[in-house]
Amino acid sequence: MPRAIAVLPAGDVADGMVVDRVVLDADDRHRRRVAMTGEGGTAFLLDLPRAVALRDGDGLRLDDGRIVRVVARPEPLVEITVESPDGLARLAWHIGNRHTAMQVAGGRLRIRRDHVLEAMLRGLGATLAAIEAPFDPEAGAYDHAAPAHSHAHAVHGDHHADHHHADDDHPHGHHRHGHPHD
Repeated sequence: MPRAIAVLPAGDVADGMVVDRVVLDADDRHRRRVAMTGEGGTAFLLDLPRAVALRDGDGLRLDDGRIVRVVARPEPLVEITVESPDGLARLAWHIGNRHTAMQVAGGRLRIRRDHVLEAMLRGLGATLAAIEAPFDPEAGAYDHAAPAHSHAHAVHGDHHADHHHADDDHPHGHHRHGHPHD
């Protein structure tokens, strides 16, 4: 079975180079080693040295030179807006304080649907809209997966390579610090 051994950033992947595509939700796009099959039937083993946050449009270079494109699967999300930048920062703080994966999308925030969080956010003055869209949450300060602009570092090693936490391969990048609500 061919192995996917490198991640190419979305901007480096031309359509003519792609032989297949895998459609993955946010959790499935944070992996190190897993068997995958593209929509066109290309079976391969994702085999990276460490877990990497794959982004929509990235390419997985197989050891035989073929490239499989990563496509973000739309998920049920809630898009959060508020009238001021200060209000948005306040909402982001409350979401982060609950260790909830969140995406910053321009002047909006996105989280997965959660009726409890949605009620809290409405109570804080947020306007919410249910949407179906690809989810690309922030990696977080303690997540050692490379951001979208530096995949090569995650694949080939960088200053984080020797720094590990017990849950480096956790799909959400959560690190517990003994908070009372953990």
